[in-house]
Amino acid sequence: MTQLPPLVDVRDLRKTFSVGGLFSRRHGTIRAVDGVSFDIARGEVLGLVGESGSGKTTVGRTLLRLVEPSGGSIRFDGQDITHLSRRALRPVRRHMQLVFQDPFASLNPRMSVERILAGPLIVHRPELNRAARRALVEDALRLVGLFPAAADRFPHEFSGGQRQRIGIARALMLHPALLVADEPVSALDVSVQAQVVNLLLELRERLELAILFIAHDLAVIGSVADRVAVMYLGRIVELAPTAELFLAPRHPYTEALFSAVPQVEAASRRSRIILSGELPNPLAPPVGCAFRTRCRYALPTCANGVPPLRTVAPAHRVACIRDDITLAPALAAEAT
Repeated sequence: MTQLPPLVDVRDLRKTFSVGGLFSRRHGTIRAVDGVSFDIARGEVLGLVGESGSGKTTVGRTLLRLVEPSGGSIRFDGQDITHLSRRALRPVRRHMQLVFQDPFASLNPRMSVERILAGPLIVHRPELNRAARRALVEDALRLVGLFPAAADRFPHEFSGGQRQRIGIARALMLHPALLVADEPVSALDVSVQAQVVNLLLELRERLELAILFIAHDLAVIGSVADRVAVMYLGRIVELAPTAELFLAPRHPYTEALFSAVPQVEAASRRSRIILSGELPNPLAPPVGCAFRTRCRYALPTCANGVPPLRTVAPAHRVACIRDDITLAPALAAEAT
């Protein structure tokens, strides 16, 4: 059976930002995304995880061309969109949509839900009249578990979870093939997070959506993603199927992230790995492996060069020279 090409194919993606100005003492270049490569199959959920400042959100926004890439290539559905003009990119945008992190700030409080959801239709489907747009808005609300009458209300009349459902409905108005979900549950109560995650999984199955799910919480990632990419200081340091990553991590940073996941039962709790110091200064990252200054397994040779992302098992890639260490896994229950 011939394998279908991936929906998304990103190669050596780079994004730099210049820092400094006339009155600033600091000048330099921040490599927010530094040579990132991955692909996403149709209907697949790829989790992108890492602590704040690792470059996760920049990857998502650069993939959507909301931020212009500094280098590398982005292919979507077989088409190279890296350097498409704004006009040429417009018909592509309807097939790739963003779910924002903050459901309170991402919805215009002055607009009704109908106007919010009809916005993409007005731009991309101008042939529709108001009655047709209203019907599609009501269909989208039903799809995310809200009543059609919600179309006449305003964002302040809804809870955080309901607002995020409205944000998801807006992203689905044009029937995209790809959703970039940027921390879609981090601003919600824990009791509501599972509902939104389950909704996204249900929509993935029903609509055959591909999802880039960005988060800093490995427990959430473990419940939603088919594969996981772990980012540190602008680079992917480990990429593997979710179950394999949880059972046999190969990068010390991944092990440290697992140790930070809270465990309810005392018998299953593990020792917390405390990383020394904060993230390195992105204006002057460490030579060699960027994680070596915080890694308890670091050797002097770790400073010799940036370790490439290499294959260590089928579909499992890691950027670490320490093949001689065995790292502690997460609980198997977290990967199911």
